Amino acid sequence: MKSVDLQAELRICGLKNNQKLEKIMSDIMNNSLVQKATGIIKPVYSKLDYLSPVSILALRLWVAWVFFKSGMLKFNSWDSTLYLFEYEYAVPLIPYELAAYMGTAAELFLPVLLAFGLAGRFGAIALFVFNITAVLSYPDINAAGIRDHQVWGLMLLVPMLMGPGKLSIDHWLGKKFNL
Repeated sequence: MKSVDLQAELRICGLKNNQKLEKIMSDIMNNSLVQKATGIIKPVYSKLDYLSPVSILALRLWVAWVFFKSGMLKFNSWDSTLYLFEYEYAVPLIPYELAAYMGTAAELFLPVLLAFGLAGRFGAIALFVFNITAVLSYPDINAAGIRDHQVWGLMLLVPMLMGPGKLSIDHWLGKKFNL
């Protein structure tokens, strides 16, 4: 295909800026290769749109399970939890017992909200802050632990910024009550 200087071609056409853009876009869209590619891609994209709610649900369930499992471990071995909060975690400003109760409660309650998509953004924001606090309060965390927390933080950004999605109680309540 012959290489053409686009600016020179536009000057020859003598078109104004908006007309230039319209002509270029028209030429591109009238190209048979572009039409064939668009005919193939559009149906694929429309099918992928159906997977969006499922993928947001999967993200919510995955990260909720991680935090809930951690909360269950703390709950089931309470003496170890108190020891960790007293001697390992550097939680500032509050007594270690209160921090242990609050941390365990957060890890048991907030993931349930996130998983069901009930106050989903609240649950995601609270777990996001909790995740950051966990990293900052444990000085001996290794590189793999930091990477895990980064991944969980990124996963929490999806429901935090986009909402919990169509497969959530929030979505159902919004439709039912026109919210």
